Amino acid sequence: MLNILNLIRWRNLLMIALVQILIKYALFEPFGVTITLNGFGFSLLVLSTICIAAAGNIINDIYDVETDKVNKPNMVIIGKTISEKTANYLFIIFNFLGVGIGYYLSHMVGKSGFFALFVVISALLYVYASYLKQILLVGNIVISLLVALSILIVGLFELLPVITPENQETQLTFFKILLDYAVFAFIINLVRELAKDIEDIDGDYKAGMNTLPIAIGRERATKILFTLTLLPILAVVYYMLTYLYKQQLALVYFLVFIIAPLIYTSIKSFNAETKKEFHHISSMLKLVMLFGMLSLVLYKYILIT
Repeated sequence: MLNILNLIRWRNLLMIALVQILIKYALFEPFGVTITLNGFGFSLLVLSTICIAAAGNIINDIYDVETDKVNKPNMVIIGKTISEKTANYLFIIFNFLGVGIGYYLSHMVGKSGFFALFVVISALLYVYASYLKQILLVGNIVISLLVALSILIVGLFELLPVITPENQETQLTFFKILLDYAVFAFIINLVRELAKDIEDIDGDYKAGMNTLPIAIGRERATKILFTLTLLPILAVVYYMLTYLYKQQLALVYFLVFIIAPLIYTSIKSFNAETKKEFHHISSMLKLVMLFGMLSLVLYKYILIT
């Protein structure tokens, strides 16, 4: 069981579920926003999302066996503790569950067209693992968009089906907050993808992939990584100055838990050379992502005062 949990990247799935729960219970419900899903319906949305994400993690590992033998030999699961045949079965099961629940949920909220989202996400995760990740930057952008979509999908299911002329302004205001967080997640994940590509350059080169560090060299890619780490800093500072300049609690939180770690990561990326250093940068960006999403808890204090 532990091997299966590691295969589906249970920590990452837990983070997805946590973010979606925070959106509903820390952002929407405290303000009495008109929402579509009851507890059961929302549980289905979370379950569908993490099932499809789990399937994506499995297929990614299946296609990454050879590169992982070079990049992280101690973490290879498929072919060691779980057979490729079993992994393929698990991929099919999780996909079937995720897309099937998505079909039921879409009809439940009276938006049958939303079902296409689950099909497209599932398909993109497969195409990413089997093909897109080998294409310069395309795979990085696609996977970062899918991370952002895991945030936006809550707004699509909770806010859009019950939008009316009377509540339109409120619904769109909260959807815009979600959009800001989705953009933040996209940028952080894109920077992290580049850090991981530099970290994994040896295995990726052996597998014939065309990542940015392979295409332009590790040194140039590191300079681009440093430049990209400045983007989230500028974006968050702009967000703070525009929306949070009167909110002392929010300012302190953003400065300590988001801006400071981002500046630290940027400094580290400037002179990073070893695999260990790039792994540390990747881990720091993941932590920043977590703290960024946890800031949703602050909104009941920000918007009330």
